[in-house]
Amino acid sequence: MKLPPLNPLKVFYVVARTKNLTRAAQELHISQSAVSKQLNVLESYLGIELFRRERHGIVLTQAGIRFGDEISPALDLIAASTKEIMRSGADNKLRIQTYTTFAAKWLIPRLFSFNKRYPDIAVVITNSVQDVDFDRDVVDLAIQMGNGAWPGQEVDFLFEDVIEPVCSPDYLRKHAPETAYPQALLRTRLLISHYRPRDWQTWARLCRYESEVDGTESMRFSSSVLTWQAAIDGLGIAIGQTALLADDIHKNKLVAPFHLPIKTGASYYLVRPLLQRQSRKVTAFRDWMLEQLASESSKQANSVAS
Repeated sequence: MKLPPLNPLKVFYVVARTKNLTRAAQELHISQSAVSKQLNVLESYLGIELFRRERHGIVLTQAGIRFGDEISPALDLIAASTKEIMRSGADNKLRIQTYTTFAAKWLIPRLFSFNKRYPDIAVVITNSVQDVDFDRDVVDLAIQMGNGAWPGQEVDFLFEDVIEPVCSPDYLRKHAPETAYPQALLRTRLLISHYRPRDWQTWARLCRYESEVDGTESMRFSSSVLTWQAAIDGLGIAIGQTALLADDIHKNKLVAPFHLPIKTGASYYLVRPLLQRQSRKVTAFRDWMLEQLASESSKQANSVAS
């Protein structure tokens, strides 16, 4: 592919359109002398005269007219494409990809606060269990779980993945009336999420309850949200993600009878493209989310201290 020097080509394009050195210099924010030098560079490269200098300005030669007519559509298309790709990240829609569970149990209950602060930013949430691919997924940022090592992406740590068994207060009273011995619950019915099938084994192994859960009846659901709703409705005991169930536990919809939370080794992160222009909407959401987490962490620390 043989292309002329692109900066002189851009200058020629503007001069050919305006047919005036002064207006071209003003549009390009350079001096008339600089415009003339760029035109000379292009003519020298092409080996042909594109303009004639006359007393009252410049006139395109026939070769210059033909060249201008042929390159203008291509440069117009480049300009339009550039404007479109820059505009796509500058609208008022903030596109977030995350898990259904995280959206339902953490993000959506708190979105009123973000909307109140930034009423001009329209949040659009899409759900996926796959890690985000910013080349494939038309989103501005994502919230996902892992170890934080995603090449080409900027990440902010949110919180660790911590799990423990949860059930409804009525289920606890019915199946383990002696609250000092909640082990009886492990022989009732274990509620299991399709996307987190190993959580029970992980928790039981680390807390030395493997024999108690071995052979226990189970019921499976297609998502953690449904699994936890089943626990709220008294169908059994589920493994809960502590950070996502804080509101349900605070409202006494669920209780954590064992008081044995364990860390899985994974964490939640806010993920953004590494080479993305930091738009106002992305920065606003990031700052708001980190502020929410800091505030909730402070409240929990004060509650423990008191």
